[in-house]
Amino acid sequence: MTDQASRLQERYGRTPERAQRDRRMLWVFGGAVALVFVAWVVWAGLLSPGAEIDSRTTGYSVDESANEVEVRWQLTVEPGTPVQCAVQALSESKNIVGWKIVDIPASDRHVRAFSETVRVMQPATTGLIHHCWSQ
Repeated sequence: MTDQASRLQERYGRTPERAQRDRRMLWVFGGAVALVFVAWVVWAGLLSPGAEIDSRTTGYSVDESANEVEVRWQLTVEPGTPVQCAVQALSESKNIVGWKIVDIPASDRHVRAFSETVRVMQPATTGLIHHCWSQ
């Protein structure tokens, strides 16, 4: 009976060698997942830039006669960090109709308010701060 059982196990690939190989593969796969996770933690946490930048649009006004949009925003950044911000104007269909990069010098204040005028090529319905980054 054991001879028949061992032949069945062998026939369906359930040999001791196969079980040992499966355990080895599981350990290798688990180690690879752990290595990728540790690399991601190092990349995302330890190597990220030090200055955190937060920008929020506080308002806008559209001057259709002058083809301009004035965008007002608040910038929160660590003191002493020079920043660049992209300001944009959008049309009714949310297409970008005006765009401007603004250089903001370093300051000793943590939170500051700004206003910038963006010229538009087509009628605009809104203006906003798109993104800010440290220089």
